[in-house]
Amino acid sequence: MRFFLFLEERIGFILFQLLFIFFIFLLFILLGGQLFFSFLFAIFLIIYTFCYLGVEYLFGRKKYTRIVNLVDSEEEKYFLAEMLSKPKNLENQAYYYALKEACKAMNTKIGELERDKEDFEEYVESFVHDIKTPLAFLSLSFDNQEMEDLKEELQVIEKKVEQMLFYARSKNPEKDYFVKEISLEDLIHPVIMDYKSYLLKKKIKLVAHDLNLGVFTDWKWMHFILAQVLQNSIKYLDKKNKIIEIWSEEDTKNNIILYIKDNGCGIKSSDLFRVFEKGFTGENRFKNSSTGMGLYLAKKLCNKLGLLLTIDSCEKEFTLVSIVFPKNDLYNIYN
Repeated sequence: MRFFLFLEERIGFILFQLLFIFFIFLLFILLGGQLFFSFLFAIFLIIYTFCYLGVEYLFGRKKYTRIVNLVDSEEEKYFLAEMLSKPKNLENQAYYYALKEACKAMNTKIGELERDKEDFEEYVESFVHDIKTPLAFLSLSFDNQEMEDLKEELQVIEKKVEQMLFYARSKNPEKDYFVKEISLEDLIHPVIMDYKSYLLKKKIKLVAHDLNLGVFTDWKWMHFILAQVLQNSIKYLDKKNKIIEIWSEEDTKNNIILYIKDNGCGIKSSDLFRVFEKGFTGENRFKNSSTGMGLYLAKKLCNKLGLLLTIDSCEKEFTLVSIVFPKNDLYNIYN
């Protein structure tokens, strides 16, 4: 709140005071007052007026700073009207009423949207759980009839259904989140087994080593994240000798870093900063089989879980995915 802007707002009051002082000065002269004392009295009134404005500015600035700090510190700003005290100024009371009514209408709308969102999430979760039964039945039928091609297509459907479920839950993973210490080997092995048939069919050599380190995370959410990364690696392998390497190490800051590297088609340097965008597939990717949702969800969930997911790549040579598990206070408690 700048002083000159404040004076600009009070220009009407200032002009009125100056006009009043000039009138008093003329009145003193007409009544036979000495010019010097009349002029001195006028100067005193001018100084008094600006001192009054200065004090008013200081009090106004104090209130202004308090309100600005309150707004900046509050995350849920749609509750601000309830936190502000009702002003005494008539014009400010009108603004306060408008703000309160706007916040009330917005809170009502937010409540409706949240209820709709919860209903949608419940429907998606219910649909996913219901669809798993017929999918499991079809999978068993294909096993009995040795219909490998159909079984693979069914697995693709199952992965997409699972992806839809995790997407619906990704807004609030903490509702379904249980942290415990897990070895990276116990995290990686089930994911590899899920994609065993793909690895064998495409003749991919998978090398996993140095996975004896332990991390604190949620098994289910990490299983999904790793599945998205491994699925991406398998999808974009285009060499004759296809290799995926998985390993881990501890850095100088005592963080655990998990690496997943493939020798596939890689990613263009111009596309690298966009790989985590929703729906992005890139120019050198097989878009007919890509939705651009896998890495987007993996990055989003890693952010929610306090993990750092990054990708480095060289086009036509390799893609390296890194997941950093910080060794925080929770780790120190158990060690």
